[in-house]
Amino acid sequence: MTTVDTPAAVGIAPALRQLYFVRFAFAIVWAVLVFATNSELGALGIALVVIYPLFDVAAAVWDARTSGDNSQVRSLQVNMAISLIAAVGLAIASASGVPAVLRVWGAWAIVSGIVQLIVAVRRRTMGGQWPMILSGGISVLAGGNFVASASGTDPKLSGVAGYAILGGIFFLVSALRLGRASKEV
Repeated sequence: MTTVDTPAAVGIAPALRQLYFVRFAFAIVWAVLVFATNSELGALGIALVVIYPLFDVAAAVWDARTSGDNSQVRSLQVNMAISLIAAVGLAIASASGVPAVLRVWGAWAIVSGIVQLIVAVRRRTMGGQWPMILSGGISVLAGGNFVASASGTDPKLSGVAGYAILGGIFFLVSALRLGRASKEV
């Protein structure tokens, strides 16, 4: 049984649930747009790869504002900084092509996956966090795969779209579990 065992957790669970639903919807729409670009780095493709980490910054700001735990806020602030650096790095890497974008994306996925793991483990008592723990771990592995695939023949951005879809699904499952956990209180 998943439970929300503290008043602070009960207070942030609805806000997290809403955030996770928004993140799910964004990830799906974003991935469809990436697939629509045929994994090319035209103006839309560049905008999309830069927008994704910027959205992650906005989501971390939302999360930090609803979280009352300073240790979680610090981790979220680290995530904001990492995602801002990734957005700048992706904008610069876009001038060099898909392999450079995949390397930067991979590095970002690894580091942000570690931060996601830390935050989710700290929040596990509120319920609904196992999907986030799994997502953080998968992000680390996927990041390594992006870096490796950048050296392959004809690398494509379609992998990052699949990554976004899977991440979105994890956010959806976590949102649904958070809703169920808050009803069990």
